[in-house]
Amino acid sequence: MTITPTRSPWHAPELLTAARHIGRRRFLTLTAAATVLAFAVDLPTAGAAAAAHLDAARITDFPFTLGVASGDPLPGSVVLWTRLAPAPYEPDGGMPAERVDVDWEMATDEAFGSVVAKGTATAHPEFHHTVHVEAEGLEPGRVHYYRFRTGTWLSETGRTRTAPAADSPAPALTFAAVSCQAYTDGYFTPYRHLAEEDVDLVFHLGDYMYEFAVDAAGGARKYTDRVLPALFDHESASLEDYRLRYALYKTDADLRAAHAMHPFVVTFDDHETENNYAGSHPENAVPTEQFLLRRAAAYRAYWENQPLRLPQLPVGPDMQLYRRLHWGLRAQFDVLDTRQYRSDQAYGDTKHVPGPESEDPTRTMTGSAQERWLLDGWSASEALWNVVPQQVCFSQRKLDLNPVAAVSMDAWDGYPASRRRILDGAKAAGVENLMVLSGDVHVGYGFDIKDDFDDPASRTLGTEIVATSIASGMDGAQKPANWNTYMTANPHLKFYDGRRGYVRVALGQTQARADFRTVPYVTTPGAGISTAASFVTEVGEQGLKPA
Repeated sequence: MTITPTRSPWHAPELLTAARHIGRRRFLTLTAAATVLAFAVDLPTAGAAAAAHLDAARITDFPFTLGVASGDPLPGSVVLWTRLAPAPYEPDGGMPAERVDVDWEMATDEAFGSVVAKGTATAHPEFHHTVHVEAEGLEPGRVHYYRFRTGTWLSETGRTRTAPAADSPAPALTFAAVSCQAYTDGYFTPYRHLAEEDVDLVFHLGDYMYEFAVDAAGGARKYTDRVLPALFDHESASLEDYRLRYALYKTDADLRAAHAMHPFVVTFDDHETENNYAGSHPENAVPTEQFLLRRAAAYRAYWENQPLRLPQLPVGPDMQLYRRLHWGLRAQFDVLDTRQYRSDQAYGDTKHVPGPESEDPTRTMTGSAQERWLLDGWSASEALWNVVPQQVCFSQRKLDLNPVAAVSMDAWDGYPASRRRILDGAKAAGVENLMVLSGDVHVGYGFDIKDDFDDPASRTLGTEIVATSIASGMDGAQKPANWNTYMTANPHLKFYDGRRGYVRVALGQTQARADFRTVPYVTTPGAGISTAASFVTEVGEQGLKPA
């Protein structure tokens, strides 16, 4: 059966209505002038539907230079993404400020002999000619292929899959977790290998791109066969800057290959906006109004360039990114946002011993609404595995061997009361098979999540798998200089490797297995990949053990 949508979601009148409404809370936190500017970059204007319509035959160069992507799979639906950009390194992508019709189709075979869904979406200039299709009416739990067409141009073929039916016990689920891909630190070689992995989906845990300047040689990539335009050689701050930075990243062939092969579930960390920001608090001393303008631009560009659904569309500097996905009865995924709602980092965001400032019980990592949403979701969960993809280290991580050790104020160690509420909520909900996925630190860790991290004999409540970076930190080392210190100071730390790569996780009926996949270098292309270590954790008996 072929499903043909009657309209693109961007024709929905409620979307344009939402664009005109600004919450009272923002009026209380921004000056009137800044408010106008912040929301001016939010949505297409009400006249978008009447904008000039481009005849696609006028597009004379290949427009699908940034590839295709899919994401947020549901039992009968998945998001499809692409962008029209014949000249991706130009601010307008080489496209005129006109609407363009883009046809899409999905099939159950790569040759498209059995098309099961098709339609036409509109690429609006206000959205930088990105396309988000929420394909619906699909068969649950199976692989689909998709592609886009405009004029005479046909995109590459993408491969995706839908989630199993909600009440399905579902077969073993295999996913990958990735994070931190600084373009200037090296090639995205791990993605080339991930594209060849047999995984059901990929979780991106933040720092998809970095706001920092990229020089003509691409930093550590040291290009000799190309020169990057000077417009990348400054820190991103405006909507145009962020859009261009995504274009640069998405021209990476390895990243495009991974997106084309697997559906992604994404959440941002700090560098998609600014290093180590916390809620409305910027890293540096700039006015709140100025920073929120920057955050509005960053969130807008993030949504435009990721396979995200309409509820995630930002309104000014606010974006509803936390959300819940299910994989039948096998797994519930509670995707968190630990940047947008957090309290400012304690002690000036320096490495610091715990103290009254960081241990203030009112401090929060998630904000009260998201915290309640998470705990309520656990109480209602029927899944065998409850997985929490999020950004920063959740488990205690002592940084030295002093009697009272310093910890990171940017990670959950800087918000211990917030972590305590989460752990108590997991216990109250009877969550037995808890797995937290984290990124941020550019190394691979495997933690046992303890009820009391200062007591190694206390109950293990779950496991934390920290995915190392794709490129950030450059080549890295198997045992960084602080390896012995960290392993000694943290008995619940079962694995630590400082090389680049990703984690592959299989959630079975009786156990989960985590394979830490690493490459020896990224500053030169073409590295092979190997498994640095494998661990399992048993259903009903949490704790990492060598596989």
